[in-house]
Amino acid sequence: MEKGRVRKVVIAGGGTAGWLAAMALTHQFRDLLEVVLIESEQIGTVGVGESTVPPIRNFHRFVQIDEQEFLREVAGTFKLSISFENWRRVGERYIHPFGITGQSTLVCAFHHFWLDSLQRGMKSELGDFCLETVASRMDRFALPPSPQVNYAYHLDAGLYARFLRRKAEGYGLKRLEGKIREVRQNGESGFVEALVLEDGQVVEGDLFIDCTGFRGLLIEQTLKTGYEDWNQWLPCDRAVAVQTEPVGPPVPYTRAISHEAGWRWHIPLQHRVGTGWVFSSRHMSDDEATANLLRDAAATPIRDPWLVPFRTGRRLQAWNKNVVSLGLASGFIEPLESTSIHLAMTSIVRLVESFPFEGIPQALVDVYNDTGRREMEHVRDFIILHYHANQRDEPMWIQSREMDIPDSLSIRLRAWRERAHAWQGANELFRVDSWTHVMLGQGLVPRQHHPLSKALPDDQMQRFFAQIRQPIDEAVAKFPSQQEFIDRYCKAAPEVWAARKPAVQA
Repeated sequence: MEKGRVRKVVIAGGGTAGWLAAMALTHQFRDLLEVVLIESEQIGTVGVGESTVPPIRNFHRFVQIDEQEFLREVAGTFKLSISFENWRRVGERYIHPFGITGQSTLVCAFHHFWLDSLQRGMKSELGDFCLETVASRMDRFALPPSPQVNYAYHLDAGLYARFLRRKAEGYGLKRLEGKIREVRQNGESGFVEALVLEDGQVVEGDLFIDCTGFRGLLIEQTLKTGYEDWNQWLPCDRAVAVQTEPVGPPVPYTRAISHEAGWRWHIPLQHRVGTGWVFSSRHMSDDEATANLLRDAAATPIRDPWLVPFRTGRRLQAWNKNVVSLGLASGFIEPLESTSIHLAMTSIVRLVESFPFEGIPQALVDVYNDTGRREMEHVRDFIILHYHANQRDEPMWIQSREMDIPDSLSIRLRAWRERAHAWQGANELFRVDSWTHVMLGQGLVPRQHHPLSKALPDDQMQRFFAQIRQPIDEAVAKFPSQQEFIDRYCKAAPEVWAARKPAVQA
């Protein structure tokens, strides 16, 4: 079935996803498309999406965002990795770096050589061969022309939305302030035709983008699309967030610190720290979580904590009729590997790539939905890995260790345990290095590895390793601290965050 030509897009809701969509559509299509965004200052946003993954830099290049301007406007810092603390067992730590580890051959990944070196009695850690891990350990950051550094950002979600809004309005976006009172549909097709605001204003459109958060006003409340729940694999369903004063210079990584019923995030910005307590409501109360968060944050709060209930899973169709859902309206995995903003960005790029100017063919919708489903399931499996592979002794962790896992993840874990085999499929976010560092960090030791790694004699293996480690160590030794680098590269003026409105409590 095809609907008429698409010349006007109406975005319902702001927040990060809404303003990313507004920015991309207005930047790419300029005079070809009218874009209207409706949001209410009274509703506000969840406001905790402050950590990202490296592909954000590709998206920013796509819409011509200057890095230094962006970082100054969002009080941003740099992120080389995630520090996982207490995940396998209490007291243990490992780093999931964003960079390339070692040097691989076409058929034999570097970790096979490293595993073989351990059997030969050569002592090292896999992270010794990754620049981003070594720099994270030393709290240093720089952007040398060589070796290349792979990094992401920590950012203030409220400031980011304001930055994107200014850019989008510069490209012609029209923003309407108000709450949506009614959604009007075509009586025959069920397509959405207009949104009616509380003041009676009628906003007609051809394509509607639902960025109304977990409630999914268009995609679910109106179109009854349906939702696939993933709580049987991902036990956490709530978070308490708070913002605190900094107690030291910002580290170049996100901290993910597990506790008896979930985990806590720690995200340093230029002017403050974002921290939150993610937990299973079956294993901890809201009051206990809030008290624990304030205790462990060990810093002065600059606003009251706020609760964010969530339901892990995905909308059965991210695109249904003439409604495309983005961000929390399309589903939510959980914040552990900082993928929410990334999934919104990839969905927006897919929409721009196949934008239905001449109508909405079902085949295009089906491809969009199938690609998005596979992308989310890949991220879901990677997150489940962190919960499933643990040796903790609290009830939630025991349950996670003993649960049945999706077949797609089970195949990966068997391939790793049996032959240290890891892979990255087309359009998958997490690379071989990501799977390798997390599986080893969570205590999954393979029984054997690729036999080609045995071909190098000991002296050649040692020279090979030294040739990798030496330039990394020499480069990081010259890096300044992240604070020193920010001060000269992208320091935000104090009025940037002073003018920020705090996110309305969800």
